[in-house]
Amino acid sequence: MAVDFSGSWQMYEQGDPEEFLKAVSIPHLMAKMMREIKPLIIIKQTGEDFVVSVKTPLRTNTNSFTIGKESEFTTMDGVKTRATAQMVEGKIIIDTEKVTHMRELQGEEMVETFRAGSATLVRRYRKT
Repeated sequence: MAVDFSGSWQMYEQGDPEEFLKAVSIPHLMAKMMREIKPLIIIKQTGEDFVVSVKTPLRTNTNSFTIGKESEFTTMDGVKTRATAQMVEGKIIIDTEKVTHMRELQGEEMVETFRAGSATLVRRYRKT
């Protein structure tokens, strides 16, 4: 059975972001925002095609991609990069030059895991 990520997801919890933010050299203002703001993620999934919008009070960042095809992604700090999203055991995995980004459903939650070297940041979301 295919995994359907569609819906609006509100972050309610994240691990300590300090080590991860240092590992990816996030500017101070963006790091402060990432610590304090709980983004809303809206995912529209049609088969293997995704449109993912991350909304914060300061901006909305939207990326469109198809599983298995290289796409351009814009990070929350405005950097453009190219990567190929993969679906592995029901998890969306995107490996960029600096970061591995994984989204998965765990029961009623969506869990995002960001990895940069040995640094990891986990964020948990509930469907709204």
